[in-house]
Amino acid sequence: MRVSVIGGGRITDEQAETAEGVGRELGARGHVVVCGGRGGTMAAVCRGAKAEGGTTIGILPGERRSEANDFVDVPIATGLGHARNALVPMNGDAVIALAGGHGTLSEIGFAGIYGRPVVGLGAPDLRNLDLEVTVAETPAEAVDAVEAALE
Repeated sequence: MRVSVIGGGRITDEQAETAEGVGRELGARGHVVVCGGRGGTMAAVCRGAKAEGGTTIGILPGERRSEANDFVDVPIATGLGHARNALVPMNGDAVIALAGGHGTLSEIGFAGIYGRPVVGLGAPDLRNLDLEVTVAETPAEAVDAVEAALE
């Protein structure tokens, strides 16, 4: 399946380690990673997926495919800026939300609009909002949850 992984562009070393772990889990299980294709969370998750032989898709905000991080296999230039946030969850079967900000929150919203299961790992606690979000504690638990949601 395709799993959209969303999160911030500016992240801590610990957040990068988590994102890379999610990418490794997804790659090892044969899932395709869909992300925003640039730095931070996106680069870390792609690096992890590639380390396990996985495939990565980057949906970029700009007009140049060359803006993608070095671990993106399929860069998709949109020229849409932040409006491309709608396309990231739309192109996954499920979404794993990592730590991020306004852009990540918008992608969680679009995931709900498109009916994609959302698993939060290190993301803000969204359980008190009227959103269906499963909370995970580890990369493996996050990938288990998206797999279970699509069975």
